[in-house]
Amino acid sequence: MKIGVIGTGYVGLVVGAGMAQSGNDVICADIDEDKIRRLNEGEIPIYEPGLEPLVHDNLQAGRLTFTTDVAEAVRRSRIIFIAVGTPPGADGAADLKHVLAVARSIGRAMDGERIVITKSTVPVGTAAKVRAAIESETDHPVHVCSNPEFLKEGAAVDDFMKPDRVVLGVDNGAVGEELSSLFEPFVRTGNQILLMDIASAEITKYAANAMLATRISFMNMIAGLCEATGADADLVRLGVGSDDRIGPSFLFPGIGYGGSCFPKDVKALVRTLNDLEVDAGILEAVEAVNERQKAFPLHILDRELGSDLTGRRIAIWGLSFKPNTDDMREAPSLVTIEGVLERGGEVVAHDPVAMDEARRHYFGDRIHYADSNYGALEGADALVLHTEWHPYRRPDFQRMHRAMRGELVVDGRNIFPVERMREMGFHYHSIGRPPVVPDGRP
Repeated sequence: MKIGVIGTGYVGLVVGAGMAQSGNDVICADIDEDKIRRLNEGEIPIYEPGLEPLVHDNLQAGRLTFTTDVAEAVRRSRIIFIAVGTPPGADGAADLKHVLAVARSIGRAMDGERIVITKSTVPVGTAAKVRAAIESETDHPVHVCSNPEFLKEGAAVDDFMKPDRVVLGVDNGAVGEELSSLFEPFVRTGNQILLMDIASAEITKYAANAMLATRISFMNMIAGLCEATGADADLVRLGVGSDDRIGPSFLFPGIGYGGSCFPKDVKALVRTLNDLEVDAGILEAVEAVNERQKAFPLHILDRELGSDLTGRRIAIWGLSFKPNTDDMREAPSLVTIEGVLERGGEVVAHDPVAMDEARRHYFGDRIHYADSNYGALEGADALVLHTEWHPYRRPDFQRMHRAMRGELVVDGRNIFPVERMREMGFHYHSIGRPPVVPDGRP
């Protein structure tokens, strides 16, 4: 099958490389000339495990090409994925200007019938707008479909190659069969291809992310109750997650969700609900809990070190919003670092892959970057852990204690054993678990 992918961001790259890996002839287009040059040289502009060899292998095999010529990609393709960004506007609604601009470009370039698939996360009703934009530029027939992505950053390649389900929103039976054939190689183990109407497919993506975000905020609310009563949120999580009707996934207390999906999608769904006069109260509460949770480390620093951090050195372990990605969009670390700087403190950060991202897009030389996680601790008054990278999970606690000037540790992901922190004499705070206060201090 000849496939075009418009947009070479996180989703577009994975879709293009994954489709090429299954034997299709794929051309990916983007207007960013420097990015396309780098991609054609096999250089991947994002960090995603497994993506670089996938792109390289399919470039070498000739199944995958990159171009800045969107019209060429349209002319060479039978099926075209739109995979450009839909950033939130000031009101929280998804900004569709890039999607609709691509749609008009597709219409101008079409020389025959095409199937156009919205892969970008878009609100319900977008497919109709995309169809109208394309048809305003061409008389050739077009079938606009929805194929929402469910890729987890850090595991996107596996998620695409072995999806737990493929959702296809179509309004034409023959097109549904053609797309089912396209995706059939990815579900050979029996997972479902779910054919549905377009509106249902568009809503499915938002509903899935909103449900996962709700579970996270719910557990963080319960963690607050545990802190107030002396209970242990980890034990509560086990008790709740053992119920087969609930399950354990996304019930880990922490300092909130971030990234490119959950914050944006929850805001966009709230806006859609409000526009249609459907009560959005649950999701508005989910957002509010998450924003409060991101401030947890600052709350502890204020309480234990004071609101004036002049002369204080704060170590940060983890900058990305989750492990196995360099994505810092909406990351809780941003809230902590900005807060420490505003209070006059000094920040020394370490992250296995996201430090270049922090330099380029967020902090530049406003903070210091350590070559190792232990290097960040030298002379630190406190450590705040934001991201549960594997190298941080079981560190040398004695080495930590020797390196730090202070003994305060704020564990935003509950990865350190409470008893071990007590044995080592740390002043330790985590989420929804009793704090460890050395030397009997209150």
